[in-house]
Amino acid sequence: MTKTLEKTKTCLNLIGGEWVKSNTGKTFTSYSPANQEEVIGSFADSDETDVKKAVDAAAKAFETWRKVPAPERAEIILRAGLLLEEHKESLAKDMTREMGKVLNEARGDVQEAIDMAKYAAGEGRRMFGMTVPAEMRNKFAMAVRAPLGVVGIITPWNFPVAIPSWKILPALVAGNTVVFKPATDTPYCAYRFVEILQEAGLPPGVINFVTGSGSRVGNPIIEDPRVRLISITGSSFTGRKVAGRCGELMKKISCELGGKNAICVMDDAKLELAVDGALWGAFGTTGQRCTATSRVILHKDIYEKFVDMFVKRAKELKVGDGLDPSVDVGPVVNKDQLKSINEYVKIGQDEGAKLLFGGKILDKGDHAKGCFHEPTIFGDVKPNMRIAQEEIFGPVVALIKVNSFEEAIEVANGTEFGLSLSMYTQDVNRAFNAINDLESGIVYVNAPTIGAEIQLPFGGVKQTGNGHREAGTTAIDQFTEWKSIYVDYSGVLQRAQIDNHGDKK
Repeated sequence: MTKTLEKTKTCLNLIGGEWVKSNTGKTFTSYSPANQEEVIGSFADSDETDVKKAVDAAAKAFETWRKVPAPERAEIILRAGLLLEEHKESLAKDMTREMGKVLNEARGDVQEAIDMAKYAAGEGRRMFGMTVPAEMRNKFAMAVRAPLGVVGIITPWNFPVAIPSWKILPALVAGNTVVFKPATDTPYCAYRFVEILQEAGLPPGVINFVTGSGSRVGNPIIEDPRVRLISITGSSFTGRKVAGRCGELMKKISCELGGKNAICVMDDAKLELAVDGALWGAFGTTGQRCTATSRVILHKDIYEKFVDMFVKRAKELKVGDGLDPSVDVGPVVNKDQLKSINEYVKIGQDEGAKLLFGGKILDKGDHAKGCFHEPTIFGDVKPNMRIAQEEIFGPVVALIKVNSFEEAIEVANGTEFGLSLSMYTQDVNRAFNAINDLESGIVYVNAPTIGAEIQLPFGGVKQTGNGHREAGTTAIDQFTEWKSIYVDYSGVLQRAQIDNHGDKK
């Protein structure tokens, strides 16, 4: 018999401040990855008509929202942060049920949203422009930030509250209105987040929430000419398609895409610390992070010792329902993801990598109804193997042996991605050389590849994105445009951009 949660409900779209059914009248269901007989809720299966209504509402709301002083907008965002604090535990438990990550990690996901709300609220009083000297007398020159208008937000399932907060809260405080499409695997977390934003006091139409597939909801958001920017986090394949279409439409696009992140462990590293970091980086969130440690690059002199320590520790990890406080590694998000991970395990074996631990789907006993995969470690991996080049997005890590610090840097940089890289060493010269030479948007020293903080820019280079950054002061950059202003109070015509030097007395 299907188990239904106590809070299970049919969740509607939010359009123009009203919770409404989809145009289709149809719904889809979200299930727990730990027990796929456990229903999380039913959600509006929307189409382009719902998107048009949402954009209509957002465009109308923008005309008044943009005129609200930024500090006043910030007060609403701050209230949202305080409400997130109030509901942190229940939201974290719902996240664990719907997405699968262990409860402590779910609490951290919500905490990121709390932190972002407080930070974005502060930006409401810090959206600095600039004043510059004018080249003529009695003339004033300045530049200010202006909101874009309606922005489309498309988010993934792995951080179902944190990532929407990174995008939506800076967009709102900057004066934009939002049409938000969450991942179909985690719509309930997104629904609760939007409920909190509405409770915080956002006027009708400022935030609009539409659930459904990428083809029937995501694409119409992208295609609507009134949507001035698309902010998307997802796979590199999807990002390239969306970016290409936005380029054709001359529409701003912010992409945060895949990663193939590596920890480099040198011969002078503190091995216990490096093992701790690799375990957390590889198997935290069941490897389902764009910043997950999917490669560990090991100096030949410590390779065998590290392997022994790492495999021993991995064998102690408990896989199961993330609501169980004794569990270290939760399920993967769905059966398709489970299948994809298992295919990569087979690819690694076919390529000649040595399977040191794991490699199996867990489908017996307590794992029978869920989407569970063993933490998996491959040794003797060559840098050009597919498991060392392609994003797996699961609890699979490749161990690569190198002969020197220089080779470690070369191997770390040797993928199409550039999101997060790490160097473990006690040598300050090596550390700073790594900071300079590693090709990634984020560099860690003596820490794993996960753990970004909201007060610094987040994003990558190469195929990881298109150069935009989320979080930090740069978050406002993608949601505003510059307006240059000249005020001439001379009372006479002053001709700029011609040779006036001979006229000056």
